[in-house]
Amino acid sequence: HYYITNNLRMTDDRMTQRLAPKDQTLQEAYDVPANFLEIDVCNPETHGIANKRYTDYEVRLKTNLPIFRVQECSVRRRYSDFEWLRSELEKESKIIVPALPGKAIKRLLPFRGDDGIFEEDFIEDRRQGIEGFINKIAGHPLAQNEKCLHMFLTEPMIDKNYVPGKVRTH
Repeated sequence: HYYITNNLRMTDDRMTQRLAPKDQTLQEAYDVPANFLEIDVCNPETHGIANKRYTDYEVRLKTNLPIFRVQECSVRRRYSDFEWLRSELEKESKIIVPALPGKAIKRLLPFRGDDGIFEEDFIEDRRQGIEGFINKIAGHPLAQNEKCLHMFLTEPMIDKNYVPGKVRTH
């Protein structure tokens, strides 16, 4: 009995040994990583006049993950589109969906001395917040299977009447 216990302990020690680091060539060190997913939220543009004014953002996807049917694309999205995505993921997926940056209700009040939600600083803060949000979501393996995420990242127009479900790979 002692021999078996001792033998198991020896096996456990071997199982937790550190692996020797693999030598890497300079080419391998600076090559494109095996799997990558990059999403940039950039180029904010404000459209319209008076109470029909809104800002949208370019959402650029670059990936080599096989779950995505395209490797590169670019779409324009408004803050309300990010809210829609968050709501869909909360309903349809099993992931804990991160928060979006706040709605900035105070910036919408009339008689402000500035441009409210159309101020450059606010737009940049919001851009950074929604970029962090979309990268957290898209980096989650379970979220990567959701049709709503694929539509959000790759389709020029979001079909809010889509049938929720999982994406199938070939």
